[in-house]
Amino acid sequence: MDAIHIRGGNALFGETKIQGSKNAVLPVMAAALLIQDVCIIENCPRISDVYHMQQLLESIGCRVGWAESTLTIDARNISHDTMSGDNVTGMRSSITLLGAMLGRTGEVTMAYPGGCVIGERPIDMHLNALRKMGVAIYEKEGCFTARTEKKMEGTVIRFPISSVGATENVILAGVMAKGVTVLQNAAKEPEIVTLCEFLRDAGAVIEGIGGSVLIIQGGHGLHGIKFRIPADRIVAGTYLFSVIGTGGNIFLEDAPTAQMRSMIQAAEEIGAQIHVTSEGIHVIADEHRRAVPYLKTEIYPGFPTDMQSPLMAVLTTAQGVSVIEEAIFEDRFHIIGQLEKMGACIEQQGKRQAVVIGVDSLLGCEVTARELRGGAGLVIAGCMALGETVVKNRHFIERGYEDICRDYRNLGADIRTG
Repeated sequence: MDAIHIRGGNALFGETKIQGSKNAVLPVMAAALLIQDVCIIENCPRISDVYHMQQLLESIGCRVGWAESTLTIDARNISHDTMSGDNVTGMRSSITLLGAMLGRTGEVTMAYPGGCVIGERPIDMHLNALRKMGVAIYEKEGCFTARTEKKMEGTVIRFPISSVGATENVILAGVMAKGVTVLQNAAKEPEIVTLCEFLRDAGAVIEGIGGSVLIIQGGHGLHGIKFRIPADRIVAGTYLFSVIGTGGNIFLEDAPTAQMRSMIQAAEEIGAQIHVTSEGIHVIADEHRRAVPYLKTEIYPGFPTDMQSPLMAVLTTAQGVSVIEEAIFEDRFHIIGQLEKMGACIEQQGKRQAVVIGVDSLLGCEVTARELRGGAGLVIAGCMALGETVVKNRHFIERGYEDICRDYRNLGADIRTG
């Protein structure tokens, strides 16, 4: 059965090592397409999204192999330029292969990407930016073809709003384009920094890494490298908020503390004690959780939209009234109805705001995950609840967590798949 069974009520104790970043490894895998050599990528999370990307790379001729958490990508021979099927339509991150394929072969046909049901995420910015670089786009039902009649040319591109995916595509195209690409209002998320560092280590010339303006000098030869993926800040945040909800204290080994300031601030506001070290984060839960009067999701370095559902689960039993504003995606409150089945008191005000009124406890029942981070939030709620909780649609959660049941069991939770 595609479900997770949890018997709640156990406080969490111990330590867990944080896996490699999902949001960082996927664009790095796409970037390996640009390199006619072998790349060795360490600390890769074994999650379904990575396996989907692996299958896409293999479908166009790459050789990909695993050795524990190390992924080897041999992109010396590319034999196809068409990508379709569930690996594209079921994973939003497949769109990063657009810029990579244009940089490598000059042409690609692909189905429109899919992913979670959390709101509209159109690819217009991706396509418009690539058009400015000389790419012709031919759209038809269900798919599109992108083609360069001659080599892509660097230009000045300014995004109307910051977009992680569109930033990644321009970077991937720009490192192979002729001349200089200046990208203004670029996304500053850690995964963008990781992608730039990977390409820079492979021979690309990129200035302004970590800022909102990137200057990419195209046309430099790239070579194979060994590269390590940083730890996943969203997984670390999930476990951080879990112990706040259940009680106890845990150590998050390798947690990327510098990327988690907004999460740590929210955790301390709820009442947790946070001790940051060079090895990770020690979290000590307070017996009484405080409400968060107002929290708004924002682009990095603000509070991440991916952490909104796990936070909401914790706030269901906080003392007082919390207000959450979702500023990134307009349809990311699917978890509310499921938490209400467990006894939560939440008032949704439009598509962007939710008022969480703390209750004494949640009660276990059968709930359904509709997307990745909402599913993680339901697992947290199940660990907090009295009685048994069954979280259906486990496959959504497996898109981003290597083995969430293993990690929670190691911390003392009564949890299993089934």
